[in-house]
Amino acid sequence: MPNSLNAPLAVVLAYLLGSVPFAVICSRLFGLADPRSYGSKNPGATNVLRSGNKAAAITTLIGDMAKGAAAVLLAQKYGAQYGYGDAFVGCVALAVFFGHLFPVFLKFKGGKGVATAAGVLLAIDFRLGLATLATWLLISFTLRYSSLAALLAAAAAPFYAFLLWGSDTMLMVVGVIAIALIGRHWKNLQRLMAGTEPKIGAGKKA
Repeated sequence: MPNSLNAPLAVVLAYLLGSVPFAVICSRLFGLADPRSYGSKNPGATNVLRSGNKAAAITTLIGDMAKGAAAVLLAQKYGAQYGYGDAFVGCVALAVFFGHLFPVFLKFKGGKGVATAAGVLLAIDFRLGLATLATWLLISFTLRYSSLAALLAAAAAPFYAFLLWGSDTMLMVVGVIAIALIGRHWKNLQRLMAGTEPKIGAGKKA
């Protein structure tokens, strides 16, 4: 095993990158309330949108996607350079994703991971990322439920991955991400079934 690249350190750094709370940072930059204080209290782009500031929500979305993509792209570049394979890239992908879900900077209470997962999947294989993102966009714009879009896109991602690669190490990584996403949206699913889930663009609640 090559020792020119410290794999455990790279995984830790990926986790720390994933822990960067762009929802909180962007809200402060735009002079908004902490997203953990209103709506779903989730530090993510969809909840920031409930503040009514679309620019802040879009900036949050870009930041969360970028950190996921950056971690994977760097792992692919330097992992290949030093002889590491898909297992290394997969560990980095999971680290940055779970860093967003359980960020050390927010006492391990993070977002639901949709944007970061999208960045990760786009970097792993742009075809996989685009197919999953298209699923999310289709449901979001037609039914206007971000949570339902996330649930269906998460469920579809492993299927898309299997069509692209068959049984593969990265298929397991995508499967873990999908299961985590569905788990993070379990309460949303209950609200959807009860008819109390807010739609995209709904104003913030007291």
